[in-house]
Amino acid sequence: MTIKKKYKNFTKYFLVIAIILFFDLSSKNLIFAYLQNIAINNNDPTPSIELLPFLNIVYVVNNGISFGMLSTINNANVILSLLQGFVTFIILVFLLRSRDNYNNYSYSIIIGGALGNVIDRIFRGGVADFIDFHYNNYHWPAFNIADSAIFIGVLMILLKELIIKKND
Repeated sequence: MTIKKKYKNFTKYFLVIAIILFFDLSSKNLIFAYLQNIAINNNDPTPSIELLPFLNIVYVVNNGISFGMLSTINNANVILSLLQGFVTFIILVFLLRSRDNYNNYSYSIIIGGALGNVIDRIFRGGVADFIDFHYNNYHWPAFNIADSAIFIGVLMILLKELIIKKND
């Protein structure tokens, strides 16, 4: 395979990364600008928007990892940014070495989400989350499009490994 053909094949994966990154970062910027406007106009320090009886849009900056874990350690943001950047780099290496189209789309989805969260950590000081599912007083930890992309990419890999390979 020539280098030109190899890079042409990867264009579609980098496009997936760019699309996820675009939607993640733009959704955060638009939603947080809107919530900040509500906060200013209504003098409300914790604005939220109820979309459905079980779904709100909120403003949360998570300084840790999933469910806020590790947010209390010193320099958590720097440590987690470096760690997440390193893991993203490793997945990028998997993407560049793999010839499996399915896996490459999965890796691309994960990388797009991971880059969105790394950019948040660098520019916001933590990961910006805004999707709040809840039932009565029980709230699932808020998340964002990047988190959803990472989850979907990992789920795709697990499904392939557990279900598709099992049927071969």
